[in-house]
Parts: sequence; structure tokens; C-alpha cells
Amino acid sequence: MEKVKNLLKPRPTPQQQLREWQRRLRNECRVLDRQIRDVQREEKNVEKAIREAAKRNDMGSAKELAKELVRSRRAVNRLYENKAQLNSVSMHLGEIVATARTVGHLSKSAEVMKIVNNLMKAPELAATMQEFSKEMTKAGVMEEMVNEAVDSALDSEDMEEEIEEEIQQASTSKVPEERQAVAEGVDDDDEDLEEIRARLAKVRS
Repeated sequence: MEKVKNLLKPRPTPQQQLREWQRRLRNECRVLDRQIRDVQREEKNVEKAIREAAKRNDMGSAKELAKELVRSRRAVNRLYENKAQLNSVSMHLGEIVATARTVGHLSKSAEVMKIVNNLMKAPELAATMQEFSKEMTKAGVMEEMVNEAVDSALDSEDMEEEIEEEIQQASTSKVPEERQAVAEGVDDDDEDLEEIRARLAKVRS
């Protein structure tokens, strides 16, 4: 019965399809915003732990924590880039629908295809963008794509320099009061290194 209902259900107009896509894109942006806030909040705990490790002259722990901090900041940068690309997809879809009012159908967009393909490599968006890809291909906005491997690599050769900078900063500078106030739930006792790394990895995922 459900299949019959779906068959009888009228196909959405280009404008209706656009509004639905844009609504879902906005939802994805909000999810990314929450993830960014969670990671940045946890980073404050890691910064405190680095300072404590540096005070104890435990440079091994300080370096491991600094490495996690650098990875997290790169992850946040990637999330901001993903959000910008989602907004770009929404903008291009608006242009496609504006054209459809003249020609009577949705036209293919190489730019949308390129951005969606790129977003499919992001672990946090891969499943959603695969679904978008199927729908947009069916609607005639994109051609069918071969999904490439998910890109989850955040490390690179220049990490070492950033790690040393984080340790140096933690060892020689005091954190402004307003930055300390952002950290929530930070206690004065030293936290277990593995616990901190696990918590940071959780909010990054």
C-alpha cells in the first residue's frame, strides 16, 4: 500500500525540491556548528593539561597532548571548510532553480557535482552526501559519480613544528582569563593522558 501511495504522490516541483535540499543542508550546517563547539570546548581542557605537564617537566605527555590539540584544530578547520562548501551547494542550487523557471527543468551543474564529490570524502558527511548525490543525479542536477575513498587523514609532515609551538606557548605564556572561562568542567587535578585523548577523539569524530 505504501508503494502505491508513493507512486501516486506527485513529483515535487524544482522549487519544492530545492527548498527540501536547502533545509537539509541547513540542518547539516547546524550539526557541524555543534561539533565545532564541542571540539573547541574540549581543547580548553587539553591546553590546561599541556600547561600542567610542562610545569612537571613531563615533556613526553605534553608532546602527546599537543599532537592531539594540533589534530583537533585541523579537524575544526576542516569542519569550517565543509560548512562553507555546504553553503556553496545551497547557493548553486538556488541558481539552478532560477534557471529552471526559464527552461522548465533542472540543469546539470559541474560545480555542484565537484563540491558534493569533495564532501563525500569527509567522514562526518559521507553518508548524507551520498544520499544527496543519488537524489541530485535522479533530478538531473548531477551525473552519476564513483565515490572515492573517505579522507580522514589529518596528519602531515609539518605537524611537528605546530606541536613544538603549542608546547612553547604553554610553557611560557599565561592564558587570558576569558579563555579560561570558556572551559567547562575543568578541575584542578591532573587528568589521565589517555582519558583526555579519548575524550578529544570522541568529540572530533
